[in-house]
Amino acid sequence: MSVRNIVKSVQDIMRQDTGIDGDAQRISQLCWMFFLKIMDDQDQELELTQDGYRSPIPEKFQWRTWAANPEGVTGDRLLTFINGELFPALKGLTLTGQQGDRRRVVRDVFEDAYNYMKSGQLIRQVINRISAVDFNDLAERQHFGDIYEQILTDLQSAGNAGEYYTPRAVTAFMVDRIDPRPGESLFDPACGTGGFLTCAIRHMRDRYVKKTSDEWLLQGGLRAVEKKQLPHMLCVTNMLLHGVEDPSFVRHDNTLARPLISWGKDERVDIVLTNPPFGGREEDGIENNFPTFKTKETADLFLALIVRLLKPGGRAAVVLPDGTLFGEGIKTRLKEHLMEECNLHTIVRLPNSVFKPYASIGTNLLFFEKGTPTKETWFYEHRVPAGQKAYSMTKPIRLEHLQGCIDWWGGKSREGREETPQAWRLTIEEVKARGYNLDVKNPHVDADDHGDPDALLTDLTRAEAETAAYRDQLKAILAEALAR
Repeated sequence: MSVRNIVKSVQDIMRQDTGIDGDAQRISQLCWMFFLKIMDDQDQELELTQDGYRSPIPEKFQWRTWAANPEGVTGDRLLTFINGELFPALKGLTLTGQQGDRRRVVRDVFEDAYNYMKSGQLIRQVINRISAVDFNDLAERQHFGDIYEQILTDLQSAGNAGEYYTPRAVTAFMVDRIDPRPGESLFDPACGTGGFLTCAIRHMRDRYVKKTSDEWLLQGGLRAVEKKQLPHMLCVTNMLLHGVEDPSFVRHDNTLARPLISWGKDERVDIVLTNPPFGGREEDGIENNFPTFKTKETADLFLALIVRLLKPGGRAAVVLPDGTLFGEGIKTRLKEHLMEECNLHTIVRLPNSVFKPYASIGTNLLFFEKGTPTKETWFYEHRVPAGQKAYSMTKPIRLEHLQGCIDWWGGKSREGREETPQAWRLTIEEVKARGYNLDVKNPHVDADDHGDPDALLTDLTRAEAETAAYRDQLKAILAEALAR
């Protein structure tokens, strides 16, 4: 049976179980099972290649022990084992305190995980299907990676879970423009399911990884934090699928829970790539960690944090909503701070439909570099392809749609940029004169001509009079009919 058919059959089996309610729970259930199988396959490979390697999971709870035998325990006994022994044991793993302790990965994944299935027989059927996948087979792992990407895409229609997903065309474009390299530290402070991380890994392997030491540098430079359990688990599994030996760098935490001033120089990074949650508000007290920018709005707090976290010369690409661009008050102070500390050289404006179906607001990609103040900011307006009214689930944004912006960009130094029907710029003096309002409409597009106001008012008056006449005629007809 092909990997795709295995995954489809697993999903079909899960739909029969009364304990699973909706796509988000089904994906969560899939993930912890796949995580244990992938971890076990990786452990068996490391046991052969590394002297003295021991799995972070006690033998009794390793996949090969309790799950791999198709004729193994099933029914109520299996359900009791999973709920009463497996989950408590993995949640309570004792850490060694050593760097690279894989026990932390397992414990963090299972910290808030839950077994939703209620039928031990159906669980056994699912386990037997999953056991058929060999994640040490490179071809099977790559094929499953493609399927896993589709599973993550399914999150877009899984209620609020869509907030964890950034269209892959957008992440690939941002990574391509930032151009990370092995040896650079790369941080996503709100990593979701790991889209930016996986794009960065693929980018570096395709372009720069030539020997084993390059791969070590690549993996050693990755940093990530995710606040919520489901995307954290999905991200860690994603890292394992992409051949990351130690995904413990993906921390299950709230990046904003630390005082801004507590982030020291030794924690600063070369690159930040992220799509911080926007439209949300942090819990009471978090704003006190940012005394200069006291707000509960999540996107604003992340922007303040990113500016601090970048090393001199560090670069960032961040997805932010229109509200950040035109907002006043604290948002104005924040933009002023950003443009004083960093060169905000490019803002790519995206149409409202890019993040459909779970968000239909205007979004922007901000590109900036730490160390020199902004002198001018270029704007590029991305448009939906000709013949298409909007992006959608069936017609999503693709990387080739952004090729026009890549062609215009101007290379690594961004020299030679020119104004076009989709590109324009503002000097810092013009930005200041606008009160740091960066919600700049394309000056090359004429405002829609809605007509002469007096003529429009005359037409409205005539239409209202015609409507009143029709209403009177209808009343007369009804009165005549009732009188008969």
